[in-house]
Amino acid sequence: VHPSTLYPGGVGTVATIQLFTDYASRLMRYVEFMKRVVPMHDDLFDFFYEALPGYEEVGRRRVLLGCWGAFNDPEYCNFEYKDMTAWGRRMFVTPGIIVDGQLVTTDLVEINLGIRILLGSSYYEDWEDQEMFVRHDPLGNPVDRRHPWNQHTIPKPQKRDFDEKYSWVMSPRWFDGTDYLALDTGGGPLARLWATALAGLVDIGYVKATGNSVQINLPRTMLKPEVSFEWKIPKWSNAIERDRARTYFQAYAAAAALHFLEKALEEIRAGHTKPWEPFTVPEEAVSVGFTEAVRGVLSHHMVIRDGKIANYHPYPPTPWNANPRDVYGTLGPYEDAVTGQPIFEENPPETFKGIDIMRTVRSFDPCLPCGVHMYLGNGRVVKEVHSPILPNVRAH
Repeated sequence: VHPSTLYPGGVGTVATIQLFTDYASRLMRYVEFMKRVVPMHDDLFDFFYEALPGYEEVGRRRVLLGCWGAFNDPEYCNFEYKDMTAWGRRMFVTPGIIVDGQLVTTDLVEINLGIRILLGSSYYEDWEDQEMFVRHDPLGNPVDRRHPWNQHTIPKPQKRDFDEKYSWVMSPRWFDGTDYLALDTGGGPLARLWATALAGLVDIGYVKATGNSVQINLPRTMLKPEVSFEWKIPKWSNAIERDRARTYFQAYAAAAALHFLEKALEEIRAGHTKPWEPFTVPEEAVSVGFTEAVRGVLSHHMVIRDGKIANYHPYPPTPWNANPRDVYGTLGPYEDAVTGQPIFEENPPETFKGIDIMRTVRSFDPCLPCGVHMYLGNGRVVKEVHSPILPNVRAH
């Protein structure tokens, strides 16, 4: 996740045939492992649906997914903003925004300009009266005051009040021209696979996007023959499908790595082994970087003046998934996904664990294994219990 060999301008690893041969050996063992894991997890997730009718509602929310793209194609990517639309669509994981199952855009420039940072329930002062760092992007498009390029961070600590202010997280939204959409990352893999499938742009043999699915082709390994998997766009954006996508994307990444390995060996044989390019920090610049972290979208927004950072705001997956109600009353993805979801846990209130709620939150963010806290309150509780051997029971 955080490789120690990456440095500004390049990498600290010397590319050799020996290095990549060793890597290939490890990669093939992982490929074989994924041939076992994908069908095993498919069986497990399907069992949940069969054994607990209605479990598809756990963690379910409207399909509002964002993917910023990953795995750049070096033959096309020059990291120039003016060319970002073109090289973004050449990524081996296609960027995209999906609204109600439809692919709205794959244009990274459009995605960038649509980002808004809202307040509402956050411990910060607004910046409406502060300096505008960027009024137009490098292509001349107008930039909103609430874009990360123009964001000011002005903390205002106060007592937590769930009816007012209760979070240090701001509320990122994507403005489609009408609505401020509370996108989520689907835990990362769900949005990546969904956008790539719908766009139908990726085809490298090992991986192929079809327009409604993603085909993953793994070669013969030591103990397993060739295997092909197909991730199909699901009916729901829910906890189970976020987890299922996580498994499929591991196979996707392994398949893509085989392609990258072949390309790397071609470069070495051609004598292209230079690991670093010189660079200079510009005196004035407006910049943005898009990629995918493991859990989803990651963007960096920077303004440089006089060779120094004048404004900088990174937006990793957590603020997109874990943000609170915004100024318009729109819930963030965590809150939205758990609000009104059925509870299948059969423990009484005094030993209630909240396993279904935790599964929902962790489906977005597996980095929160011990960070889910629930306030049960003392009000009247209505609990719907589902059991594989008993009829549904509603208790008051």
